[in-house]
Parts: sequence; structure tokens; C-alpha cells
Amino acid sequence: MAANPSRIRLAAHRFLRRRLAVLGLFLVLLFFVFAYLGPSFYKWSYDKLDFQSFLTGPSAEHWFGTTQNGFDMYALTMRGMQKSLIIGLIGAVISTAIAAAAGAAAGYFSGWTDRTIIALIDLLLVLPGFLIIAILSPLFEGHTWLFFVLLLAAFQWMITARVVRSMTLSMKEREFVHAARFMGVPDWKIILRHILPNMSSFLIIDATINVSSLILSEVGLSFFGFGVQPPDISLGTLINDHWQSASTPNGYQFYFPAVLLVLLVLSVNLVGDGLRDALDPNAGTGEER
Repeated sequence: MAANPSRIRLAAHRFLRRRLAVLGLFLVLLFFVFAYLGPSFYKWSYDKLDFQSFLTGPSAEHWFGTTQNGFDMYALTMRGMQKSLIIGLIGAVISTAIAAAAGAAAGYFSGWTDRTIIALIDLLLVLPGFLIIAILSPLFEGHTWLFFVLLLAAFQWMITARVVRSMTLSMKEREFVHAARFMGVPDWKIILRHILPNMSSFLIIDATINVSSLILSEVGLSFFGFGVQPPDISLGTLINDHWQSASTPNGYQFYFPAVLLVLLVLSVNLVGDGLRDALDPNAGTGEER
């Protein structure tokens, strides 16, 4: 029972009435455009040196200035934003998918399946995810950064899975589920076609919020050297490389990636808030915000 077109139009109308949410969506799209298309129209690339400009401030030649080695800070920042955005998006999709599968299986099948999944959730909730990722990260040094994304997603899904389980326990007693069982529809098809589509609004909101959460997790781990590893660049590695310049005349090396990080996370959260209000079936028309 997926959302019908009229419900989608109603949700879109509610979302567009929320000015902060629309602003957040505009900024997120703007970040994507600048991160992925901007470098194509910019003179300098992230791996190109300017031997005539070392530690120069922002200018028409170098929009965000240059580093002490002559790298262009704008090109580096856009490259770092690309990696942070893709890590946030892929990690959010993976973590929400795990939460949906685990929570729905626990709630629908009950018994030993439920007990096993709940025990795993309880175990992961008490484990210090940040510390474990920091310990395991050297094992993946020199390998693809996708291993890092999988580690981040592995410690992101547990709370959502508990909510999905509770929703599934209630939903599996509904008439349409009983009707599907009576018709001989396999259990996994009931979960995929009837139960999960009916909580799609919640899962969309969760995935959106997970984007900002995972971006911050990546930045925190990369700042301490446990996340994205050189020669890869992320906002976290840039902040780690230049935080000591924050109180110096060369503070632009730190402030440009740091401010863009704050704006990016704030924008994603505004979109998440807007989606939550727009997709809430109990929400009224409300006032424009």
C-alpha cells in the first residue's frame, strides 16, 4: 500500500509551505552543484599547485586562498565536500535499509528471530561505536573508503530498527496483512509490498536525518585520523589539517571548510524537519515557517 499520487502532492504542498525547509533544500542542492559541477568550471584543481602563491588569502585568482604548499583551498574544499556528501548519502541509505530489514523481520516473525535481533541491537547500543571504528580503521588503510562507510552504517541503525519493529508489531495485525496471508502470499513479499511501504514516510525522514549524522561522524573520525585517509580528502581531513590556523591570519584555511560543514548539516536538518512535518498524516495545514 504505497503512497498514492494525491498523498504525494499533499506532502509536497506541505513541504513547500515551510520556508526554512525549502531554503534547506535549496542550499543542499547548491552544495551538490558547487561540489560536483563547480570544479569543472574552476581554473584550479585540488591536486594542482600554484608555485606563485603560497599562503595567499582569498582573491579573484584563488577564491578561498591557498595553502602553504600552494594548493587551492576552494578546490580542496569542494573535493572534500564531494566525499563527505557521498559518505553521508550512501551511509544513510545503508543504515536505514538495515534498520528496515532487521526491524520488520523482528516484528513480523517474532520468536527466536525477534529475540536474536533485539539481542544484537542491545549489544551494539552499549558498544562504543566511535572507539570501535577508530580501532578497526587501520585495518582498512589503503583500501576503498567504502569499508569506512559500512562501519559507520553498522553503528547507525539500531534505534530506527526498534521503532520499525514496534510499527511492524502493530501493522501485522491489520486486515490487509491477514488478507495477504490468507491468499498465500509469502512472508517476505508481505513485508516488502505491504508493511514497509506503509512506513515509507518514517524511513524517508530517518534516512534524511542520518545523512547529517553520518557526515558529522565522518568529520569527527577523520579529524582524529581514523576516517578518510590521505590521499583522499573530506571536510574532516581539511579541518584536521588546518585547525591550528584558526587563530592566525591564515584562518581562512580552517574557517571555509568548517563554516560550509555547519551550513551543510544545518541545511540537511532543515530538510529533514520539513519532511517530517509534510509526511506526518496527523499534521494540520499549520502556519508557514
